[in-house]
Amino acid sequence: MRRRQILPFAAVLMVAPSAFAWPDQPVKLVVPFTPGTGPDIIARFVAERLKFGQPVVVENVAGASGNIGSQQVARAKADGHTLMSSVNTLVMNASLYKNLPYDPVADFVPIGLTAWGSLVLVAHPSQKPGTLAELIAAAKASPKTLTYGSPGVGTPHHLSMALVETTAGIEMVHVPYKGTAGAVQDLLGGQVGYMFLPVHVSAQHIRAGKLKAIAAGSPQRLPQLTDVPTLAESGLKGVDVDMWYGFFAPKGTPPELVERLNKEVSAILNSSEAKAVFEAQGLIPATSTPATLGEIVARDKTRWADVVAKRGIQPE
Repeated sequence: MRRRQILPFAAVLMVAPSAFAWPDQPVKLVVPFTPGTGPDIIARFVAERLKFGQPVVVENVAGASGNIGSQQVARAKADGHTLMSSVNTLVMNASLYKNLPYDPVADFVPIGLTAWGSLVLVAHPSQKPGTLAELIAAAKASPKTLTYGSPGVGTPHHLSMALVETTAGIEMVHVPYKGTAGAVQDLLGGQVGYMFLPVHVSAQHIRAGKLKAIAAGSPQRLPQLTDVPTLAESGLKGVDVDMWYGFFAPKGTPPELVERLNKEVSAILNSSEAKAVFEAQGLIPATSTPATLGEIVARDKTRWADVVAKRGIQPE
């Protein structure tokens, strides 16, 4: 009897070291974008506060709208030593690139949400339509005359406006730029009429009277712009264009490591420090179970594939 009671414990001792030895080398947190972007800000904040007994090194692997870094993580060894900080472009790219070298759903294990980012539909003050209803009416009366800018084809800014076009049944003229700076400059100068911009970028220009707010892209009104109605409140029901951010690991990463990562990252993101740092960058810290992030990824992959197909969008 005594031997039978001891054996299960002995068995646990035999298998436990493989689970608890991690990490036995530095952990690499890949950001598939340039320094200073949302995924990079989140990655560096979390990496500095993770206590694993090994350093967590943030590595920017930018290029091809995040595809190069994402592919690197998808092909990495699934031992918990390579992770990724990404954003919803991860699933947008699945519809934009025909020969994508990875699958955003099948090739990654979600660890959990890290933040939400909000977009605001704004207009140059010279534009006569000042509400979403007026914008839709004007676009229907004169198709392909109103213009909107974006940092490039397939960016969240572009696809958010494409979703509005599809849902509202309107046609506008998309003017893509090579980056946010040029697009914002021309929007402020009146060369393009409309654009979706992150709230922390748009709020300062709205308050200064350089841009006018049309609608918030979130399900709820934004704390920075409480007087700006949402898309739903403006008549476009069931549409929100919030950007989600999250951490991922390569497919096959052991569940116990995913659970530990989720727990420790969540503790960092639930702090008052995270709230203050993130809000200064227009982000709202968020946490979730791995399963919840997985559901969001799968849902958005379908949603944006539908928008890309209906608008006939092709990457440049």
